[in-house]
Parts: sequence; C-alpha cells; structure tokens
Amino acid sequence: MKRLKEQEGTMRTLLLSLLVIAGVAFLYALSYHNVAVFNFLPMSRGSFEHPNNTSATPRKDDSSISGSDEIKLKTVLEKAAMGNNTVILTSLNEAWAAPGSIIELFLESFWTGEHISRLLEHLVIIALDEKAYARCRSTHVNCYPLKTEGVDFSAEKKFMTEDYLKMVWRKIEFLRSVLELGYSFIFTDADVIWFRDPMQVFHPNGDFQISCDSFYGDPDYLSNTLNTGFMYVRANEKTKLLYKYWYESRETHPGMHDQEVLNHIKGHQYVLDIGLNFNLIPTVYFGGICQPSSDFNLVCTMHANCCIGLEHKLNDIRIIMEDWRMYRVLKGMVNNTHKSKWRVPQMC
Repeated sequence: MKRLKEQEGTMRTLLLSLLVIAGVAFLYALSYHNVAVFNFLPMSRGSFEHPNNTSATPRKDDSSISGSDEIKLKTVLEKAAMGNNTVILTSLNEAWAAPGSIIELFLESFWTGEHISRLLEHLVIIALDEKAYARCRSTHVNCYPLKTEGVDFSAEKKFMTEDYLKMVWRKIEFLRSVLELGYSFIFTDADVIWFRDPMQVFHPNGDFQISCDSFYGDPDYLSNTLNTGFMYVRANEKTKLLYKYWYESRETHPGMHDQEVLNHIKGHQYVLDIGLNFNLIPTVYFGGICQPSSDFNLVCTMHANCCIGLEHKLNDIRIIMEDWRMYRVLKGMVNNTHKSKWRVPQMC
C-alpha cells in the first residue's frame, strides 16, 4: 500500500510537470506566430480598466468645471502628484483614444509590468479634443482637457504636417505651464510601453533627463539623438528657462518639430549658460524601435519611435508586449537559459 501511494504521488508530480511544460510551450508558440496573447485576458477591448481593478469606477463626463483653466490644472495636478510633487503626463487625441487603439495598450502595460500599476494614480492624461476627454473621463481618474482655439487635434496627425507641428508645439507650451505651477513631471508619449518604474534609474541630481533614439555610450555626450517622447523634468528656474527658450526657438527654426529644435539648441551657449544638469538616458533602460533595449532584465520602457502610421505602431507595440509576457513566463522557470530578444521592428 505504501509503495502504491508513493507511485501515485510520483505520477501526480510527473503529470503536473508535463502540464506546466505544455502550457509554456503553448504560450511560446502563440507568441512567435504573432498571436496577440493579451487578447486572451478577461479585459474588454473598449475599457482602460484592468480586470482586477475594483477601486476605479466610470464617472459621468463633467466638462463644465468652474473656474479658470489654471485652477482646473492645479486641481488635477495636486490630486495626481506624488510626495515630491511629481506627476506622470501623457497626451491623447481621439485617434489614439479609440477602442483597440494606442491608449489601451499603454495603460495595459502598467498592469503587465513589474509592480508599476500603482503609478496609474499619478498619471494625468492630457486630452487634446472633446472625444478624447470624454473617453478619458469615463475610465481614468485624472484627466485634463487642453483647449486650442481654432485647431482640431482629434484625427490622426501625419508626421510633419501643419497640424502635427501645431500639436507638438502646443505640448511644449503646456509642459512649461506645468513647471510654472511648481510640478516636476515624467512626460511619456502614449506609444511608450512601460515595464518597470523608471525613477529607479534617473540621475538623482538631473534637472532634465531624456530618452534617445540612438545612444553612443556616454550620457553626457550631446551627439546622442534625443527623443522627446520620454522625459523627466524637475521643476526649477533652470528648466523653466529651457522650456521658454525651446518654445521660442520654433520661430528661428520654422518647419521643425519640437524634437528637431531641441537637438539643434541643446549645445547653444544660452542653454549651456543656464547650468542645468542635462542627462541622456541609455537605450538599455529606455529603448525603442530605433535601438531596442539589449537587456530584458534592465529595460524600463520601449517606445514605438522611428515608426510612421498608427497601424504600424499598433502592430509592433503588440509584438513588444507579447515578447515581454514571454520573457516573464520564462523568467519564472527553473533552469531557464533562454535569452529573450525583441522581434521588432516588423511593420515599423
């Protein structure tokens, strides 16, 4: 009888092991045939909410907030701020807010990342049009409607078109107003996928820290190609002066977007005289399709940069998230020797 029980125990252990191996193999096969694994999660395609989030409930749209725009902004920032007066900001228009579009993948990444879902309470979504604002208000806690008279930012803005340039410069103007109110911020484009808390790798004395399209090994080397899709900016007089000069420089560099202008002025004597601590963040921590992070164990974010067109971005962002999920599955396995690699770019 004792031997029989031992044999039964051995068989149960063997069966369990086989089921685990089969499950991992199934997920691996799905991932490498471009099947969107995240679609199998019990999450509505029309909802920003994670299925386990019971604290946030949809609210009625209330766009008629009393008081000036500055008071509205102060209220939203104060509610979202961390203890050090830092907020996380992203911008959103109707095209990126639609069901199944960029914003769903962006917000879902906070739940599939490592212990970063708590950061969502510090995220403020800047809505650039009425539909984006209504969409945000129905599903997210911190939303701010950024009005721009005479401009419709709702549709997808093709790279370097007139409306695209207006939109990116409106962003710079707005971010300066956040600094003027005394709030530091992490600005992230919505096509940046989050995996880990980026604050763990920021330079403790940095005033202005920014991601790169390409990184050449020295964080102080200004020839690194900057990317304004991910930045950490500390609120102080130096960064206020930088943003003022940056915004005004659009007039001396007509037809350029914000990132191009910053790459031009970053070595200007005026910027150097400001004396701010300017730090460029290696792509191993903040990678992108231009130069993917080389280490899954260190990467904090991945950006769908060097990619034109909403459909192309969506395709490659989904692949990035599949690769991350597979890494996490394999990471938890005993004696795992698999070295994870990104499968992007594909459509980008």
